Amino acid sequence: MGRIVRAISKDASVVCSAIDGNDIVSRIEQIHKTSAVCTAGLGRLAMATSLLGFGLKGEKDSVTVRMEGGGPAGALICVSDSFGNVRAYIQNPVVELPLNDKGKLDVGGAVGREGTLSVVKDLGLKEPYVGQVPIVSGEVAEDITSYLALSEQVPSVCALGVLVNPDLTVNCAGGFLVQLLPFAPESAIDQIEKNINSMQSVTQMISGGMTTEEIALKALEGLEPNVLDDFKVEYRCDCSRERVEKALISLGEKDLKEMAQEPETQVECHFCDKRYKFTSEEILKLVESAKK
Repeated sequence: MGRIVRAISKDASVVCSAIDGNDIVSRIEQIHKTSAVCTAGLGRLAMATSLLGFGLKGEKDSVTVRMEGGGPAGALICVSDSFGNVRAYIQNPVVELPLNDKGKLDVGGAVGREGTLSVVKDLGLKEPYVGQVPIVSGEVAEDITSYLALSEQVPSVCALGVLVNPDLTVNCAGGFLVQLLPFAPESAIDQIEKNINSMQSVTQMISGGMTTEEIALKALEGLEPNVLDDFKVEYRCDCSRERVEKALISLGEKDLKEMAQEPETQVECHFCDKRYKFTSEEILKLVESAKK
């Protein structure tokens, strides 16, 4: 199971949330049968979404992050609840690209750099909050940082990493998100910049044996940080037969009657690959609900 640790500076002006996302990204690879670069891309976005979701206040709040950069991977969509539990989907899970000029998986090439990153927050209000920014690099972390700065006016630093083994399993995955509150002094900003510049990449830190807590505290080094909270998070899909039935009913009477002409209808959840089967008779029952 994954883990999010949140640390805060002594003056409460800077917060850092760090995630151990190994189990989450491993589940993504198992469900979606992703190629290495797609595991890295979708894994990064899932961890970022989990960190954003973890920051929501309401118990039933949720956040959906969508990246459409025009790359061969197509759309990437992740949804997190307010506890950081996340689910993910990628339009084209198998993309093969040469390594980038740094010798790393070319996530930006797979995601694409000509498009948008959109964030939808369902906070239990009449209308959800929607923010959208142009994609900066397609590498995910920079795009999340750009979104927070431009759309939410929150100075932030996001770092994410996924290391994939030659057999396509996940070696390690993690990340962190530093956010500065409006009253953060200039000295704190300078210290964060110094810390970030001195830190290794996320995968290097994890491979070197650093814990999630140590990474969060390292990011806030020099600011007398303390661990605020520590939560378990996981890949979790909330689909159910009841929710699928509601989705089918929303199609309307006409479409349902056409579906009922087939002996069996199968509906697959894009997030967890679970399949729900409906007989012709069961579809006809849903037609009656659609009439109401």
